Amino acid sequence: MWYGISMLQRCENPNNSAYKDYGGRGITVCGEWHDPVVFINWALVSGWQKGLQIDRIDNNGDYKPDNCRFVTPKENNRNRRDNRFITFNGRTQSLAAWAEEAGVNRVTLQSRIDRGRWPIERALTESIRGRIYSPPG
Repeated sequence: MWYGISMLQRCENPNNSAYKDYGGRGITVCGEWHDPVVFINWALVSGWQKGLQIDRIDNNGDYKPDNCRFVTPKENNRNRRDNRFITFNGRTQSLAAWAEEAGVNRVTLQSRIDRGRWPIERALTESIRGRIYSPPG
């Protein structure tokens, strides 16, 4: 089965359960990728490996060569538009990515921020069991 069939279904089939989040939002698949050979050739030279998923770099952009890459399922989940993104020290990442990098439980970090009493810097750098996170930069 052709790898891109799900991508086309999400973007072009109004009966697809995911259509509202893709085609229904105006996300399209570039014309050349309607040809399976062209898409597969692009995928092979663009880093596709078994276990990786196609990901749109700009979640509001189309499926096209300069907006797509192959990433792990974990990375793909962190690039969802319903994620919470935080900018700190000039870097923007999902809350889950910051939590992992800082060694803080995601729920703990979210709670610290949501309470409104903790600025982002403190929420990300406060000592956790004797460990202080030193962000890059």
